Amino acid sequence: MALVAGGPVPPGFATAPVEAARRALLSKRAGEVARHWPLLAAGLGAAWPATFTEWAAGRPGNGSLRDGWDLARELRNHGALPPLGAEELATREVTLRYDGRSRPRPRRLPAVARTGGAVAVQLAGRVRLLRPATR
Repeated sequence: MALVAGGPVPPGFATAPVEAARRALLSKRAGEVARHWPLLAAGLGAAWPATFTEWAAGRPGNGSLRDGWDLARELRNHGALPPLGAEELATREVTLRYDGRSRPRPRRLPAVARTGGAVAVQLAGRVRLLRPATR
């Protein structure tokens, strides 16, 4: 737990090496999430590593797709989701159903998603971004 969820360092372990390993794992995790959420990472630019690390510290990983989704939703809820991230989140939410607890599942029916000004629709398996987020 000390490495991935911000738990205490176990007795007998040196704090500095555990902290270095924790930072390295968070950096690796940020890279994995950025591969699944490239527009979100690009929208945050140079702030991506710090934003993700701050969010992920103290949270166990749920897989890069879900971690990115949870981060994007939290940024949206705080009004900090960049326009590219809003477009990516709208596209994801129109194609997949995700409740924040279980793994995402494909949507079978037509759907519309609105996030941060972006509007995406899915019909017959095709996704279209009707309105990009305001920049």
